Amino acid sequence: MHYVVVSHDDNLIIGLECYYIGFPIQFQSKIPRLLIVNIVIFLLLTFGVRPAWDLKIDQALLQVHNELVNENLTVYWLSDYCYQCLYQELISVPMNSIGTGPVDSQHAVTLIVNGSNSKQICRIHYHFGEFGNYSLMVKNLHNNILQFSCNIIINQNPFNSNLRMLLCASFQDTYDFSLHFFFKELGSPSRADSIGSDLPASVWSSGPSLHRLRSLDTFRGLALIIMVFVNYGGGKYWFFKHQSWNGLTVADLVFPWFVFIMGTSISLSLSSMLRRGCSKWKLLGKILWRSLLLFLIGVIIVNPNYCLGPLSWENLRIPGVLQRLSCTYFVVAVLELLFAKPVPDNSTLEIPCPALRDILPYWPQWLFMMALETVWLCLTFLLNVPGCPNGYLGPGGIGDFGNYPNCTGGAAAYIDHVLLGEKHIYQHPSSNVLYQTTVAFDPEGILGTINSVIMAFLGLQAGKILLFYKDQHRQIMLRFCIWSVVMGVISAVLTECSKDEGFIPVNKNLWSISYVTTLSSFGFVLLLLIYYLVDVKKVWSGSPFFFPGMNSILIYVGHEIFENYFPFKWKMQDAQSHSEHLAQNLIATSLWVFISYVLYRKRIFWKI
Repeated sequence: MHYVVVSHDDNLIIGLECYYIGFPIQFQSKIPRLLIVNIVIFLLLTFGVRPAWDLKIDQALLQVHNELVNENLTVYWLSDYCYQCLYQELISVPMNSIGTGPVDSQHAVTLIVNGSNSKQICRIHYHFGEFGNYSLMVKNLHNNILQFSCNIIINQNPFNSNLRMLLCASFQDTYDFSLHFFFKELGSPSRADSIGSDLPASVWSSGPSLHRLRSLDTFRGLALIIMVFVNYGGGKYWFFKHQSWNGLTVADLVFPWFVFIMGTSISLSLSSMLRRGCSKWKLLGKILWRSLLLFLIGVIIVNPNYCLGPLSWENLRIPGVLQRLSCTYFVVAVLELLFAKPVPDNSTLEIPCPALRDILPYWPQWLFMMALETVWLCLTFLLNVPGCPNGYLGPGGIGDFGNYPNCTGGAAAYIDHVLLGEKHIYQHPSSNVLYQTTVAFDPEGILGTINSVIMAFLGLQAGKILLFYKDQHRQIMLRFCIWSVVMGVISAVLTECSKDEGFIPVNKNLWSISYVTTLSSFGFVLLLLIYYLVDVKKVWSGSPFFFPGMNSILIYVGHEIFENYFPFKWKMQDAQSHSEHLAQNLIATSLWVFISYVLYRKRIFWKI
């Protein structure tokens, strides 16, 4: 396909060259097209045709042809991503007949074909394509009733959902949006306007004057925008959904990064306010007030259990994203406040080892963090959970060969059930689809909050590096790099460089310590890159991520409240189309970027 849209108006020049399958997209533009191009893509793909049979997203059609004259067949399946799982029945096919059913296309699967008396006839490992039509031919080999052949034939090729084309368009458009729109037409915001969006200040303000590193707001905004896109559905692609249990997807990266940069902001903001003469008691009051507000907003306003009854205590979910941020912020901010001192602009503390002046004076904080982590390890591996082995870190359900179906999350789930009650935690964890779990489990539960505090404390360390080595760019980046390597080595030891086989696997649901060290390693690297580009070389202003980073609480709460309202969501022609979901989610996310920009231009910032 070849589409060209051209206007000779001075304010709009767009060229769109689109090859339908597998080829890059080329654009030339003179205005922001973050919304325009996504709308055009949506309209083009709305008319895409997919197979007529009734399949859901990430499914293919499998027809099993049983050509055996004396065997009834039962086909079982197992996804490669389901660790130590029981095989699940897929189709039963009588002799000399055909059975039809959907099969998962997200990941490669293993099919086992059993005959009468559970006799295994064959085993096949195959990766089906989405909306493809396949036939599994089972027949006797050379008319020998004791030998069998099983072959998969493609009846109709899988449907190409053009993810590559859409992501290419979105990336190109976001780049042009920041370059042309903010730099040339409306002007890049002054670096003197950079402020911290995590300062515990008044609710609505009209432009604080505190100077801040733009890289911090850019980092926060990047994490926030990916979080918004993921929460809106991410086009229903599996890598934009949370991992079922162990391992990482894109969706698992953003929340810990947000926690990480919150810790960095705590260090800078408290030091700044102490330099301005604020008393610690006054700052403690602000910390308490902000923590309380965050918690209440999370419980009362941003609560996924509203569908079970608004403000109904019987089904109200107590943990949540903002609730965890609230508790994490409170612990780390109070801990920092106890030991924080105003850091002069050119700090040269007299300590035995000047190279460690951002660590040695704060040894009580490190002891506290080690004690907290010891508590997590002891509760996780030593707490007696009824019906479950000590130290169980698995998903339960059909995992671990079905031996512990009701042990999802081990000690973490047990503590939440005892202290909060089953109806007050998350009812639909990511493990219930692949692992078929039936037990409520909350990924923002009590035990995992301990490691969330550790994550924020590591971010706090990044803030101290920025404070104690101000304007020493080489020293700052070197220390970021060292911290990244140290955290990466710890992760490699804990996980044994394995997704499922290590001592403590990387697990977002549990917020395992290996998850924290891995994501903090990534966080230090990402902060290093953004700091280098934005604040050192100044080749990037941080746009467009800088703007939502300045209004992070407003954007997060707003996208949760208005998620199901137009123009962020509308009825689709085909709810089982990746293309329509992706276009809708990109447009909704782009709207929040635009809203954050408008608020920035109006000097409106929501603070708590």
